[in-house]
Order: sequence, then structure tokens, then C-alpha cells
Amino acid sequence: MSKISLKYRSAICIPVFLFICQLGFAQENANALSWRMNTAYNAYLMREVHKQYEKRNQDFAAALSSKKAMEKYRELCKEKYRKIIGEFSEKSNLNTNVVGKKSYDGFEVEQIIFESVPGRFVTANLYLPKGKGPFPTVLVLAGHGMSGKVSEQKEALLLVKNGIAAFAVDPIGQGERVQFLDDQGKSATRGSTTEHTLLNAGANLVGTSLAAQEYWDNHRALDYLETRPEVDKQKLGCIGSSGGGTQNTYMLGLDERIKVAVVCSYVSKRERVLELNGPSDGCQHIPYEGREGLEIGDFLLMFSPKPLLIMSGLYDFVDYWGAQKTYEDLKNAYAVLDKKQDVSWFTIEGGHGMPKPKREAAASWFRHYFYNDNTHVKETETAPIPEKELLTTSTGQVLKAFGNGISLPQENLKISDRYASQRSAFVKGDSIKVKAKVLELLGINVPEQKISFEVTGVFRARNHDVYKYQINRAGEMPVPVLVIHPETTFAESKVVLLLNDNGKSEIIGSEKNIESYLNRGDILVLADLRGFGETADPLELNDTKYWNSEYRNSMISMHIGKPVMGQRVTDIFSILDFISADSKLKNRKISLLANGRYGPVAIHAAYLDKRISQTEISGSVKSFEDYLKNPVQRDVYTNVLYGVLQSYDLMDLVGISGKGRIRFTD
Repeated sequence: MSKISLKYRSAICIPVFLFICQLGFAQENANALSWRMNTAYNAYLMREVHKQYEKRNQDFAAALSSKKAMEKYRELCKEKYRKIIGEFSEKSNLNTNVVGKKSYDGFEVEQIIFESVPGRFVTANLYLPKGKGPFPTVLVLAGHGMSGKVSEQKEALLLVKNGIAAFAVDPIGQGERVQFLDDQGKSATRGSTTEHTLLNAGANLVGTSLAAQEYWDNHRALDYLETRPEVDKQKLGCIGSSGGGTQNTYMLGLDERIKVAVVCSYVSKRERVLELNGPSDGCQHIPYEGREGLEIGDFLLMFSPKPLLIMSGLYDFVDYWGAQKTYEDLKNAYAVLDKKQDVSWFTIEGGHGMPKPKREAAASWFRHYFYNDNTHVKETETAPIPEKELLTTSTGQVLKAFGNGISLPQENLKISDRYASQRSAFVKGDSIKVKAKVLELLGINVPEQKISFEVTGVFRARNHDVYKYQINRAGEMPVPVLVIHPETTFAESKVVLLLNDNGKSEIIGSEKNIESYLNRGDILVLADLRGFGETADPLELNDTKYWNSEYRNSMISMHIGKPVMGQRVTDIFSILDFISADSKLKNRKISLLANGRYGPVAIHAAYLDKRISQTEISGSVKSFEDYLKNPVQRDVYTNVLYGVLQSYDLMDLVGISGKGRIRFTD
């Protein structure tokens, strides 16, 4: 619209008005579904979410029958968690450097840097009480915010003043560990939640996640604490709020060294959160959780029967009802495990985060279990420590301070490079195994259910007829299709399937877009695969901070174990079945033309289905590694497959699909 209005800036308003009306008419003509609901795709996905968690809830209810059953359920949750979390790096030297130390009234603070993996520098502050140790020690995990560990000093100060050491760590993308920096060394994105989400896409492609990488850093932080004589290794705790609560929750099921935990402003029901608000930041999801039936409460249950305190606010944006139901589940589980006194829930008349009442409750919880002290801890007014006294680098950022430091995207590229020979050997191997792996990563099977279709409209244009169809397959989203028949067809006329990621309405909106095909006598099939065109999710329901116009549906799809790409490949199968069943379309060569976000979908469909004789792709990513090399781009998660770069890249599929069957036109 902007180009048009500039070109005709001197024209009167009537032509512009008519143009807008024509666009609306074109859109209306392009609609083929027999119903209208712009949130239909999300509703479809949420039905699967509810189905998966209904099974989980039944299994959990059965586990409440006995202590043995609950222990079995807990161990099964751990197995599922280990199944989806991915592999971790081998442990290497921490190369710890205590770069500074300063004394305060009754305690001291050290500025510490260690390497959780070679070149990944983790910045932290160790708050140590003065006096004779060893002391119980709590790992303090930062919530979302660019200040990282500095913003958690109130919790750390209250703990250290009550005889408990605190180790506050900067997460990836926060504090001194920002990954995307501009020329001035400042954050190049709007903040940590955006950075986490962009980082997560690349991590998923190589078979890990930002949540897993945060866990590894925190796990290694405990490794470091165990080297300190001032730390009581038998009395390690963990606390976190918001994003820190997420880190804490994911940590409790994997690291047995934590003996006492407090999780604040995170606990709810995953099922309810997805339905109410949609998926959260990239660091707050591990692919396939729903497929494996893992609720947020299950990650906390893995910690049982050790002492656990949940803290919530009545007016938190983290759903309170979900927190209540999760606590009820945990309370019942702890009772079955004969430890009902070791789980508790603290609520305040407040919102998100950890204000003073919550900090006091948390410190009291740790004092009770570490010192057998039931006295309620009171927080006194304390002057904050200046940020400069807590920084560990002179530049304020590790990627600016250390020449040998590497960012997470660089790590992901290194991991992908290590898989290169493995990918090459795999795609040259057993073709049956390759196809099975492709289907597995797409989260689909070749559909066995028959399609049905119905005509939903017909209209006549100047030199062609347009038929509207709704293609149905049991258990799948309906596919809206337009079939454009030219006045004259020939025996050699092809069927051309056009997939435009701006929607089929853009193609049919102007005869110029289809004129060359019609002149050749080709029959055009225009379709909107799920999530495009007629079923595109409303933009206002996808927060712009996630850099993805279909973020919620992409994340939910990965959550349930059915990536969006795989679902769209299934839609192409349905269209091909429709073409094979239609008397005017069948037995003709089928060409597939796709652009933009449709590119990777088209490659997979062409590889899997030989009914497509030729595929041409434009304006699309050509390699999954492109997402690793350029992580700061939009709509990446739309085409993410979990761990795909362990097995193949896009050009690998192009190569084994047959010479000349798939080509890029740009």
C-alpha cells in the first residue's frame, strides 16, 4: 500500500478507495472454507494439548493410590525429561577466576568468572557470611531483566545476613552475558526475552534448547561451589523468580545436589497458560513436553520429597488458578510420599516477582531446613550495592572482554559443524531409514485416512473459471483450495500448485499473476496451508517481542510433538490426494511453486512424495544453518525441527530427491 500511495500521491482519493475495495473483493473471492474463524488453527492445536494433558492427569490420579505408584510415576517423569532434554557437553575445566572481592558489614562479595564450556564465560557473585563455615549455600537464579545477577541482590543480601551464602549467576542473554551486541557493546534487541527466544530456535535445530543450556550453566555453578571450603556441600539450595523460577523448575529434576528449593512467580498449569496467554519466552519451553505429558508440576514432583516452597501473587500474570491446582497436586503427592510437611505455598496480595514478604518467606524456609530454625526472618532496610561493585568485567560484557569468548549462536554452529560428516553419511545410507527419520522429525506419518472434499463456490472470470474447495481429512485441519481452469487445456497441460506465504488472495488479486500459466493451458491450484491465508493467526495474539507472526502456534506445535512444518507437509499430501482424485486434474504432471516460509515445507513434501515432478522455490532459506549464521531474523521458529541438523540439512534432501526435481529460482 505504501508504494502505491507514493506513486499516485497526486491522484484524487477515489481511485485509492476503489483499489482498497478491490483488495477486499479479491480476499473475499479467495476464501474457500465454508466457515470463518481466524483462531481456528489455535483451537485445533489446543484440542491436542487438552487431549495429552487429560491422559497425564489420569496417570497422575492413578499414581496417588500408593507410595510405590507415586515413586514409579516420578521416575517415569524423570525418564521422559531426560529423553527430551538432549545431550550435554562433556565437563571441562571451569578455569575459575575470582576477579575481585569486597567486604561489607558482616559479609563479603566476590566477583567470579568461570567457563561452563570452553569459551562460554559465566559471570557470578558469591555472597559469603563472615565467620566460621562451611555455610549452607543457595544458588540464586535471575529473573528476566537485563541486569541479571545484580537485580537479585536483595534476595542474596537477606540470605547472607542470615548465615546462608548465596551464589548469584548471570543467565545467558542477561547481565554481562548479552549475546547480541551492537557496535557500542549494547544489547541489539529489545531485551532478554527476545534474545532468549531467538537463541532458542538455533539451539533447537542442533538438538538442545536455551532451557537446557541455562541448566548446564547452573549445574556447573554447583560444580564450582563444591570446590569452595566455605560451602557446605550437603546443604545446597536454589531459588528463582519468574525466568529464574523457570530455571529452578527445570533444574530440580536433573541435579540431585539441591536439597531445598523455592520457586516464585512461575508455577502454574502449562495447559492453562497455553490456552490463556499462549507460549512464553523461548527459555521457558523444552520441545515435546506435551507429547511426553509433562506438566510444570511434574518437573517439581521430580524433586520430591525434598523441601519445596512455591510462591505466588494473587494478581500475577502467571495464572493463579493454575498455581493453586499445581500446589494441590504436589500436596497430595507429598502426602502419599509421607512428606506432606515439606511442600508449602506462600501467597501475597500482589503481582509478579519477589517483593519483601516473599523474600522473608523464602529466607525463613531455608533457615528452617538448613538450621532447624523456625524464627520468621525479618528484612531490614539495606543500602543496595552499586552495580559497578558487582560487575566481573571491565567492559560490562564477556563477549567484549574476552577474545576467546564465543556466543551461543557460534556454539550452535560449532555443534552443527561436528554433525556435518554424520549428516553426509546418513543421507547416503539406507533410504528407508532416511525417510523414517524425516517423518519422525516432522512428527507425522504418511496419512492413511482418505480425504473428502466439497465445492464451496464457483465464479467465472474473463478467461478462466475458479472453483473453491474445502479438503477434509479426519484429524487434520481442512485445507482451502482454489482451482483455476483456463478456457483451453491441452494433453500436456500441467497442474501447478502455488503456495504463496502472503496467502492465495495475493495471487488471485491480479490476473497478471496467473496470466502466463493460463496462456499455457496450465491448471492452477492455489492453497493456504494451515496458518496461512484463511487460517492465519491474528497478529495481535503473537507478541512482537518474539519476532514471529505465528509464534504461539509454532511453539504449541513443537510442544505437542507436531512441528508446524510437518503439519503443512500433511496438508500438501491432502492436496496431492485431491489432485489424484479429481477427473480434470489427475494423471497430469504436478509442479510445485513455493516462496518464503513455504520453502522448507515444499522441500520436505517433494522429497517424500514423488507425485510432485518439479519444485521451484524462491525467497526462502536454503539451509537450516542459515538460521544459525543469522539468528536475528523473523519467523525462524516457523520452520524449526528439533535436532534436525544431527541428521540432515535442507540441501541434503534436495540432493537425494532426484536431479533437477527441486531448484531455487533466486
